[in-house]
Amino acid sequence: MPVIDESLHVNTNLPTIDSVARWMAYEEFIFPKGASAGPFDLGSSPSEIIDAVMFASVLNFAFTDFETGVKYAVDYDGRSWSDTEGMFVRIHQATQNGQDLFDGSVQLALTRDDLSRIFSGNIELPLMEQRTQILNEVGETLMGSYGGRFHRFISDCAPFMYHDGDGLLERLVTEFPRFNDVSFYQGHQVQIHKLAQLSLWSLHMALHESGDWTLRDLSEMTAFADYIVPVALRLMGIIEYSPDLEARINEGQLIDRDSDEEIEIRAHTLYATALLTDRINQLRPDDLQLVIPQVDYRLWKSYHATTWPHHLTRTIMY
Repeated sequence: MPVIDESLHVNTNLPTIDSVARWMAYEEFIFPKGASAGPFDLGSSPSEIIDAVMFASVLNFAFTDFETGVKYAVDYDGRSWSDTEGMFVRIHQATQNGQDLFDGSVQLALTRDDLSRIFSGNIELPLMEQRTQILNEVGETLMGSYGGRFHRFISDCAPFMYHDGDGLLERLVTEFPRFNDVSFYQGHQVQIHKLAQLSLWSLHMALHESGDWTLRDLSEMTAFADYIVPVALRLMGIIEYSPDLEARINEGQLIDRDSDEEIEIRAHTLYATALLTDRINQLRPDDLQLVIPQVDYRLWKSYHATTWPHHLTRTIMY
């Protein structure tokens, strides 16, 4: 991988991967039930579950204020829910109040003021103008091709990430440009596709046990290169930053989208998590083998509410 070979700002510490795997391999790893909707029940209808998961995936980015560094949070049911889980709280409340947010015609008509009201919290969700535009565009595509519902798109695709152009990941990044998470590093195309993969992982978690839907090439999935997993890897000593990059992150300076530093952070997140999963699997019995998203979730869940500074990039992709 050219990014890994040519990196100047980020390094993956191979000996540390081995030492972490030697204790992490003996933890319990599960396909976390309910993680596709935070702690909130989406009901039993596969179609409604798919619509809800995909709606949330469209908006699952940028939860930290770019100027103040304050993370979006919502108070509900006696506790505070931060970042993605805070978003799920507001989606849950809106649907409980009768708003059909999952219908393409509703998404097409939503305004910035509508979204600000629906997702009220301790701060306004960052990039609200972009969120509105994204939902309007997604709603237009759903109305034009899939009767306004994401479950019709999902059922129209082969249940694989990759399937000669008809796979879900292949079509999702083509038909819904907001999922086309691609960067260029020293002339090389780097495909990250964080939200597209996360949406499919979430669908698999929500539906595979019931047999209603299964992603058939889950082993092809990478980690989800976001803000939080790099923090976990950094604190464990698995990835290391140059002194300059470390200082900029700790000071809350923005790391530009598509800069060498940003691409290296995300690429090393994928690389290190894949190596960690491989080493863990070497230490586990055949019937307890893991896929990369399980390790990703273990890292994200432990650190998503941490106060340790993470890199901050103005982007709609994560």
